[in-house]
Amino acid sequence: MLNFNTQALDDLAARIGKAIENSPAKDIEKNVKALLQSGLLRLDLVTRQEFDTQAQVLLRTREKVERLEAKVAELERAMGMAPPLPADNAPPASMAPAE
Repeated sequence: MLNFNTQALDDLAARIGKAIENSPAKDIEKNVKALLQSGLLRLDLVTRQEFDTQAQVLLRTREKVERLEAKVAELERAMGMAPPLPADNAPPASMAPAE
């Protein structure tokens, strides 16, 4: 189950509880809180901690890919191979077909 900061929901529930203290409508507080939590859970949210963890993993992965790309380019230069195509897959101007 997804855990998230429920401070805002708790504050809202406390205000509702104070407003209807000792009334038959006391169950409204629980119902509103449950309804809000249920709606938020359906939004497929992640906690800030999960987001930060995945951002760190992505950063490390990008750094590793960049190091590997640099190493591959260095090995290709050492072997006399042509450099890889640019990211947009367009051939360099020197390789463009003659008109």
